[in-house]
Amino acid sequence: MSEPFTPRGLYFEEFQVGQVVVTAGRTITESDVVAFAGLSGDYNQIHTDAAFASQGMFGQRVAHGLLGLSVASGLLAQRGFIEGTVLAFREIKSWKFSLPIFMGDTIHAEATVTGLKPMRRLGGGAVTLTVKIINQDGKVTQRGEWVALLAGKPE
Repeated sequence: MSEPFTPRGLYFEEFQVGQVVVTAGRTITESDVVAFAGLSGDYNQIHTDAAFASQGMFGQRVAHGLLGLSVASGLLAQRGFIEGTVLAFREIKSWKFSLPIFMGDTIHAEATVTGLKPMRRLGGGAVTLTVKIINQDGKVTQRGEWVALLAGKPE
């Protein structure tokens, strides 16, 4: 018989404004871009056509902006700080795509807790995170604010 699941994530009451979570890095590959194009249906030539993209402003193909956002979400989830305690991803308050992410770039995410709002009737509270996606050169490629609903600590 297996053991019951024990959340390793933090409960709403355990978050503190100013708390920072930094993820491991992940290299974006051509396979990532092709798979994301298939999943999303976004076959824009700046992502999928090397000859076309070589004539564009970046001189090469770029990863989908939403691929970067999705990978950052996954990297943060892998850190475990919301595993078993997140109830919902509620909102992207803002998001800015500042620099392209190229195939071969290694990105990581950095999230800082900037707001806490108890929401007892929903069973926890809203945690606002300022999130940055940073490339291997230390440059911020994307940034913005996310809000997640986290479970309250069981009594």
